[in-house]
Amino acid sequence: MRMMSARWIAGQVAARKVSAVALYDDLLERIAVENLRLNAIVHLDPAAGRAEARAADERAARGEALPLLGVPFTVKDNIWVRGQPVRQGSRLFEGFVAPEDAVAVARLRAAGAVFAGITNCSEFACKGVTTNRLHGPTRNPWDVALTPGGSSGGAASAVAAGLAPLALCTDGGGSTRRPAAHVGVVGMKPSAGVVPHPIGFAEPVFGNSVIGQMARSVADVALMLDALAGPDPRDPQSVVLSDSFVRAAADPDPAGLRIAYSRRLGLDAPVDPEVAACVERAVHRLADAGAIVEEADPVWPEGAGENGLMPLQFAGLAALYGERYRATPDLFDPDIGQQIDAGLRTSGTEVARALQLREEAYRALAALFARYDLLVCPTTPVTAWPFDRLGPAAIEGRPVTPRGHAVFTPLFNHCYAPACSVPCGVTESGGLPVGLQIAGPRLSDAMVLRLAAAVESTCGYTAFVS
Repeated sequence: MRMMSARWIAGQVAARKVSAVALYDDLLERIAVENLRLNAIVHLDPAAGRAEARAADERAARGEALPLLGVPFTVKDNIWVRGQPVRQGSRLFEGFVAPEDAVAVARLRAAGAVFAGITNCSEFACKGVTTNRLHGPTRNPWDVALTPGGSSGGAASAVAAGLAPLALCTDGGGSTRRPAAHVGVVGMKPSAGVVPHPIGFAEPVFGNSVIGQMARSVADVALMLDALAGPDPRDPQSVVLSDSFVRAAADPDPAGLRIAYSRRLGLDAPVDPEVAACVERAVHRLADAGAIVEEADPVWPEGAGENGLMPLQFAGLAALYGERYRATPDLFDPDIGQQIDAGLRTSGTEVARALQLREEAYRALAALFARYDLLVCPTTPVTAWPFDRLGPAAIEGRPVTPRGHAVFTPLFNHCYAPACSVPCGVTESGGLPVGLQIAGPRLSDAMVLRLAAAVESTCGYTAFVS
């Protein structure tokens, strides 16, 4: 049962063919073994989990057929879970206990899901690998010498290794999609406002961060998103979206969709040849299935790459934690400290320019989507690298900065667009998973999931580690 889908689990629990308590206890056994090598889950509450599982069995006995009845889910260590320690991977928040559930957690519980633990993340979710001074590094289940990426690496590792079928994450610049790509699962960043997030920690990236979803299949991500989506008057970005994501994912036919295939997302960024080959094979399969595919790039404004927009994150971190950093720098991850230092030196003019650049990037992507329904590109330009490094030193033979692995995801956050990473194969030399990223105009989340299901269907790739 450990690798069964969320849909299957909910159906079996509702039909009283499987006990949610037995399923939860089985999961605890797997966590006890696998988490020793992965360090994916950093907090468990077996008593609370069993109580929720018992409640699921009682609901099944009353004939309640909830969409996620008895399905275990994990929560990233920066999303509030009532009564549980949530620490953002930071020593600043040692001892913090969340006073209430985040809206996303409350909605999953209302749909019958069972809390299965808190997953590791980088400090303040602002780093592309998953390690921190509280919990240490998370490992990749495909190869424990490698990172699952970040900042939602704990969630990705847990889902890939069968420690839970569903994971709640955040994505402020790719933190759901890149780890999903590195471990061979599906990671969804919804359009800004689709999943409201008015309760919890302040986020440092000026409205870019959204609640993300991970699962081992597109259908399970869609099932999760159906339970999560819907307006909340406390969230100024909140929107009403009547689409059924489950119905969209059940239609994996790409015929007639106009797809822009962008090899490097219009950026001068190196891409590992094996990653590029995997992505290209997946794109050819979509074309063979009837999609209308053309090579096309967004024409971004000058400076719209990662470096041009990072001042927003630096300034946000400095605004939230600058005073504490000045007083107690030893509490902080050194890399996060460097970002805060940069933020303390960032002027209001630089922040305003970055915000203006974000608007120009939004219009550039909108111009592309005036001609195409969706865009596809690599999720990341490289597969996973050793867990004790910030990033690869070189890609395609070219030296890169520590964020060189992250170039293809942040712009979709800045443009408020939906984007999904779906596994499209493994590299020939290392056998490591590769993700294809699908993006669309804001609020086209259902269409993004439809194409993700098509990739899943045409590639025939099983998105988990046995």
